Amino acid sequence: MEVILKETIDTLGREGDIVAVKAGYGRNYLLPQGKAVSATAGNVAKFEENKAVIQARIEEEAKAADALAKKLAGTTITIAVLAGTDERLFGSVTNSDICKKLADVNIDVDKKQILLQDPIKTIGLHTITVKVGFQKSVEINVQVVPLTDTVEA
Repeated sequence: MEVILKETIDTLGREGDIVAVKAGYGRNYLLPQGKAVSATAGNVAKFEENKAVIQARIEEEAKAADALAKKLAGTTITIAVLAGTDERLFGSVTNSDICKKLADVNIDVDKKQILLQDPIKTIGLHTITVKVGFQKSVEINVQVVPLTDTVEA
């Protein structure tokens, strides 16, 4: 089954691309979700008319991704958390925590863009991948340190 993508999907392609997908995936997911339309002659002609607009949008997204990648390149953030004596954390550091810490240094990313295999559960320096655009990612460093401030009651 051939469909025309109405939005960029990392595993398939960019907006406006004509891609071949399995019939069930197209019928049951892409078409009902509004992520694609059938590649009929009328739909292809309609997308050809709007090709310049789509291309301009893709270029704008690429520029924004490059700017974010430059901003993130070489970034190291430090997160202080409660830890035990054996350098294991009480809890974990998740992509939400990393997202909040990046927001503190004026870097706005969505927590879904932070590709963290498993939550961080140990103290130390960890390299994390942040997805900034279509098939483009950058690595940042997250330094997890034990929380030293004690709260007196």
